[in-house]
Amino acid sequence: MITIPLGAALLGAGLLLTAAGFVARAWRRRTGALELAQRELSRRLSELFSLQELTFLLSESLDPDRIVRQVARYVVRFLGADGAVVALARSGDEDIHIAGAEGTLSYLEGTKVPRTDTGILASVVTSGQLERADGSEPQGKTLLAGFPMRRMAVAPLRAHGTTHGAIAMVGGGDPFTEGQVRLLTTVAVHTATVLTNGHLFQLIKSGKEEWESTFDALSSGIALLDERGVVRRANRAFAQIISRPITEVPGVPFVETVFGQSPEVVALLDSARRGERPAGITIRSERWRRVFQLHTTPMPGTEPGGLVALIDDVTERKALEAQIIQHEKMAAVGQLVSGVAHELNNPLTSIAGLAELLTEQPGMPPRAREHLAVVHDQAERAGKIVRNLLTFARQGPAEFGTVDLNDVARRTALLIGYEVRLREVTMLTDLAPDLPPVRGDRYQLQQVVVNLLTNAVQAVGINPPGRPRQVTLRTRQQEDRVVLEVEDTGPGIPDEHLANIFDPFFTTKEPGQGTGLGLSLSFSIVARHGGTLQVHRGPDGGALFAMTIPATRSSVTASPLARSEPSAGDITTRRGTVLLVDADPAVRGMITALFRDAGHRVEAARDAAHGVQLLGERNFDLIIADPGATMADGGRFADILMAQWPGLRDRTILATADVRPGTEEWLRELGCRYVRKPFNAADLRKVAGEVLGQDRK
Repeated sequence: MITIPLGAALLGAGLLLTAAGFVARAWRRRTGALELAQRELSRRLSELFSLQELTFLLSESLDPDRIVRQVARYVVRFLGADGAVVALARSGDEDIHIAGAEGTLSYLEGTKVPRTDTGILASVVTSGQLERADGSEPQGKTLLAGFPMRRMAVAPLRAHGTTHGAIAMVGGGDPFTEGQVRLLTTVAVHTATVLTNGHLFQLIKSGKEEWESTFDALSSGIALLDERGVVRRANRAFAQIISRPITEVPGVPFVETVFGQSPEVVALLDSARRGERPAGITIRSERWRRVFQLHTTPMPGTEPGGLVALIDDVTERKALEAQIIQHEKMAAVGQLVSGVAHELNNPLTSIAGLAELLTEQPGMPPRAREHLAVVHDQAERAGKIVRNLLTFARQGPAEFGTVDLNDVARRTALLIGYEVRLREVTMLTDLAPDLPPVRGDRYQLQQVVVNLLTNAVQAVGINPPGRPRQVTLRTRQQEDRVVLEVEDTGPGIPDEHLANIFDPFFTTKEPGQGTGLGLSLSFSIVARHGGTLQVHRGPDGGALFAMTIPATRSSVTASPLARSEPSAGDITTRRGTVLLVDADPAVRGMITALFRDAGHRVEAARDAAHGVQLLGERNFDLIIADPGATMADGGRFADILMAQWPGLRDRTILATADVRPGTEEWLRELGCRYVRKPFNAADLRKVAGEVLGQDRK
């Protein structure tokens, strides 16, 4: 048996007790640390849960009003605050807007705070720094001026270097812990980021909507093309061009859809893909029967080969430009024809008048009389051709009046007679008797008939041997309307072209043979006259164009320059003294011979000054004058005559070769009788007989 000394036993027991105490203390320390760690873990998990909840709240909407209200509720719910506000400071605004409030501060929602307010809220918005108060400050702090709080914390809403507002939480108990303040700061950062992103999203969305509205509002068609030339996106104007709903446009091939097979357009797109800046082209689409102007450019920021195509429908504009050019050409032709006509009318007057005088001479051999008759007839024929050329070439504003379509038809048939004979075409006319007149501009209506007849003659001119080359011009009355028809025996118009025959620039002729404007302009002219122009298939397979215009009840009034029925011997009823004023020697000789042979005394003035001199020296029973004869100072003889001797108005006959549009109006204002050169002797005899047969008072 081993015996342990008492002292050693006591020492051992003491050591054991000491060790046990050490272990117990160590265990208690470890248990406390574990409890602290467990509490910290629980707190962090709670913060993580609350931040996850905040993430859900902030991801629900980009509406700033909804966001700030949710954040204010979150602060009260998860941060242990009695009340919370979210204030926003908009750029350029002098006030701070409390957009969200919860708890004890809910009554502040919707209020405004000046940026100069002395409270912590305005200070944080200005400085962008966190501020807090626990009630122990010697001078005291307030959230807003006049709103003291015991404890509070205010964090700035700061993102991308800009302060957008602040979040404040208040309480009535112990001061907020560091964890609460840290969590408030985290909430403020997330909230500021979401508000900024929401603002940027709204800017992008608004810009996108404005861009799309502008994109669709443009009248020009715009198409975004990929490297294969397929439309990725387009505006409504482009969809209208290709007659498709906007939703069906993406995916269509651009060139084939708009232009069909077009090497010019393909070359333009290839040029743009190479990075060049090609000039736009104006090209007609046979598929759509329209004229388009096309521009292309590379599209930056997309895959290689992407293009922007800008397309405009310029059909009407090109038609108007062509019409203006045509008008300018016709105006030039009109000026040329007017000048030629003025120069031709005087010699034609002499030829026709002298031939008629020689024919009336006694003892004239029959053979010579026949030759003179031919000379007279050909001179009159030349005069008619000149008048018809003037009618066709005349340009100016429309002058509506009463028009005889039968007369228009006859004149037009005579005008294109040369081409009819050249192409060996048979021209038939079937003009209805007693055809009522129409109201319109005879020159524009004649232009329509010229276009219709010319097209018909050209159509039958290409008929193969054995097929008749015949054009029929007819008029008829249809109830209260007048119809003029042009029918031909040509190849006719294919059914697929009938719907486009009146479109600008549409033509079935070979390139370079026609502009495609004649029928389009004719259609517009007839429409302005309240009528219609239609095309049908003719009975013999050709084309039949029908112009229908409302009839008018007014009777056709003869022009003051219209030719009168000839009657011989009118100037022999009374003999007198005649003053003749004309610068053309041949005209003076013809008229002098005409009146001297009838027993009159004729004083011939070589110019206007000579005529005025003779008027001042003696009296005259009859005055025959060219109204265009001028004095050295430019004054016209007719104006001087009416100004100085107004009593001679009824004794004056003005014989003019001037064919300008304003001349006729000027002559009407003078109030004298007048005739137009070339006239025949019978016309002048009759008018002169009326003057000489007047009673003199």
